[in-house]
Amino acid sequence: MTVVDEPLAMKRAAAAALAQARAATEQLIAPVSDEELTAQVSPLMSPLVWDLAHIGYFEELWLLRELGVAAAANARFDDLYDAFRHERRERGALPLLSPDDTRAFLADVRQRVLAALDDVDANPTDPLLRDGFVYGLVVQHELQHQETMLQTLQLSGWPYPTPVDDDVAAPPEVEEVFVASGTFTLGASDAPWAYDNERPARTVEVGPFLIESYPVTNARYVEFIESGGYRDRRWWSDDGWRWVQGDRAEAPLFWRRAGGDWTRVRFGRAEPVPAAEPVQHVSFFEAEAFACWVGKRLPTEIEWERAAQGARAADANLGRAAFAPLPVSPRATSSLGCHCMLGDVWEWTSSPFVRYPGFTAFPYREYSEVFFGDDYRVLRGGSWATDPLVARVTFRNWDYPIRRQIFSGIRLAQDV
Repeated sequence: MTVVDEPLAMKRAAAAALAQARAATEQLIAPVSDEELTAQVSPLMSPLVWDLAHIGYFEELWLLRELGVAAAANARFDDLYDAFRHERRERGALPLLSPDDTRAFLADVRQRVLAALDDVDANPTDPLLRDGFVYGLVVQHELQHQETMLQTLQLSGWPYPTPVDDDVAAPPEVEEVFVASGTFTLGASDAPWAYDNERPARTVEVGPFLIESYPVTNARYVEFIESGGYRDRRWWSDDGWRWVQGDRAEAPLFWRRAGGDWTRVRFGRAEPVPAAEPVQHVSFFEAEAFACWVGKRLPTEIEWERAAQGARAADANLGRAAFAPLPVSPRATSSLGCHCMLGDVWEWTSSPFVRYPGFTAFPYREYSEVFFGDDYRVLRGGSWATDPLVARVTFRNWDYPIRRQIFSGIRLAQDV
């Protein structure tokens, strides 16, 4: 039997993960024209060509510059492709690399990264290199941008090749799971590539609560719409009512009424809204209003993570295989019997995005620390567009409560 030393195994795993992420990126943009790559389809999103070059910029920054291997290939990229230099709505007007030059930049960075990998000192006392963390950081960053790019493609309305979604399954009856009071470990304790906001893991006590076994389906959400939910002030918070009035929202984003039925536009294709799928493209304010209408509430993120213990990415709807949520069913089931806890749709929680006690920014404060506060709400669980490598029970996503282009849905809880 050949014995492979730990640093060598780490380097091989890093190279394989980098290659797998890049292959998925290339597959994602293969059907997209250069003209579409350079278009800014919404002030909410960057041109796709910016995302691509930013992926290469981030890889060069962390796997070459921060490791002391090489200097920047082009100093002006610090202005063009640093995510904090320009708002998304401004990026289409920047002197960005062309699609061909972007592809060449990505290939050049990757070639230099792989050439340097053999010479990297995989010293386990270096926090950046321990367990290959910095490589995991870059891989996850690229995978997360794939989901961002899918949001852009959905917003564009361009035809994009996806599997036909014509499932006519009937939604199951609403079921609840009782979660007894007790303690559990919140956060990442043994995931080497977990982000700083998932740490440090700690034991927390949670009081008893009920949580629904499935995310809210389209069929249930249609009942809210048809009951006049978007026009009834009773169900909305003050901020939510201001939003719904200002946005003139009447249904989830991309939904349209066709005669007496609801349709949705999914990657340029109009199709009936599948009754048994989790509702998608709803804001926090819509999720909150729906919960109020039902007489329940959104779970806190601690409650959500408690209920999700034991759910596995291996049997979840992840990795854009379906390009949509699937009809709810017993998959990605937690130890407590909650289904679809990973994949399908991100689930809004009632919690603001705040630091855990003992939080330390690593390896840079702009990933998490600058976003802490009441402006954002936490989403959990991943979506059909999330890569399985990112979809862990402890992963914390966050966004403004008005955002709907994200692949977001709802799960309800209530007090006991």
